[in-house]
Amino acid sequence: MKEYDVIIVGAGPAGLFAANELKGRANVLIIDMGKGVEERNCPMELTGVCVGCERCGIMCGVGGAGTFSDGTLNLRPDIGGDLAEICGDEELGWWLVRYVDSVFLKYGAPPELYKGEKEEIEELKRRAMSAGARFVEIDQRHIGSDNAKSVIKNFEADLRSEGVDFLLNTNVVDILVEGGKCKGVVIENESGKSLVMGKCTLLAPGRVGAAWMEEIVKKHGIEAAHAGIDIGVRVEVPAIIMDPITKINRDPKFHIRTKRYDDFARTFCTNEHGFVVKEVYDGFVGVNGHSLKNKKSENTNFAFLVHVELTEPVENTTLYGRSVAMLATTIGGGKPLIQRMGDLRRGRRSTWDRIKRNLVQNTLNDVTPGDISMALPHRITMDIIEGLEKLDEVIPGVASDSTLLYAPEIKFYAMRINVNKNMETSIENLFVAGDGAGLSRDIVNAASTGALAGWGIKEKLGIG
Repeated sequence: MKEYDVIIVGAGPAGLFAANELKGRANVLIIDMGKGVEERNCPMELTGVCVGCERCGIMCGVGGAGTFSDGTLNLRPDIGGDLAEICGDEELGWWLVRYVDSVFLKYGAPPELYKGEKEEIEELKRRAMSAGARFVEIDQRHIGSDNAKSVIKNFEADLRSEGVDFLLNTNVVDILVEGGKCKGVVIENESGKSLVMGKCTLLAPGRVGAAWMEEIVKKHGIEAAHAGIDIGVRVEVPAIIMDPITKINRDPKFHIRTKRYDDFARTFCTNEHGFVVKEVYDGFVGVNGHSLKNKKSENTNFAFLVHVELTEPVENTTLYGRSVAMLATTIGGGKPLIQRMGDLRRGRRSTWDRIKRNLVQNTLNDVTPGDISMALPHRITMDIIEGLEKLDEVIPGVASDSTLLYAPEIKFYAMRINVNKNMETSIENLFVAGDGAGLSRDIVNAASTGALAGWGIKEKLGIG
């Protein structure tokens, strides 16, 4: 196998955007444990429901988890990360957002931009403030779970046409470090283990690679710190309840401080007329939401998340989050839990009888009715109840008894790896980007950090 100028681990937004900066200027290899975009199939595309099986490739492969996500681009540098902090320049952060958007448009993202009228936004901000919440104004572009695949296909094809190589269905077992410099990676696939040498290596494995990144950090002494995580539920309500809000912002962001514990809670990833789906991880299951351009449900779903930070002596938020998710999976018999809001408030578990008679019908059927408060910590459960009741003052009906809650929804942000302005780590020639490095939490920010890494690698190689 030939030596490459650049090895990129991970074919998600961060990896693709880094390769986009390097194509035609360097010999680039992208390695991913998943499949090519054409081979990535999920029942969601045909039925609107994902069974969450590992074989469907929903989390890995070209395009990353975003290929089967709602495909909403939040066009702000301070949502889904903090680009101003990372690049040290607020103006550059905004420029990166616009640049990432332009690339997605080039490869086929819909031209429609979701942005509410000024009067509507001001009224929503006023209502939120009066309820003790904050509405964050965002311009958004919706690709759609069913259109994202074609956009990524065009992106991949362009990279290949410019000489970028892809090595798929391949695990990166380790990195090769000699004399404080990264020299390449150790891979394993059906052909066995082997070395791939590279002048520079970029690790961008996405959220699914957070645990693997932590192992690499510990093994090689890479400078990093544990980042916070978000733990919560996926909320499902009749679309008619959310329609007045999603017409203003397709993926509305509400930030709330709870009175009881002074914890930070927020809405995330709203799927208008969408579907709740199951995600399968190593050792536990979780939930997420999708929405399609060409198939609609009668419901709208969104995540409601509570931010968790840990201090000494227990700082490993990833391990803590996994333990919560594993407990929920155990209680659910290997399936996500579902509970009516009214049952959670009354301290009783939901049953199939109550679920079937419920006003809101669940879009995910592979679930177990139960008591979410037995799985999530008491503090987080109380934050969820209080936060949703506060949100109900802004969006009447959100916290009704018939509202459905699915658990667990946990956002792992991995260890925050220390990098310089070029996204280079404490190991020379080793760069990182995206969710797996704890530097982003959405598509736009992941892509932006990938572009920054691409610039840094060009400077390192002297090919600017």
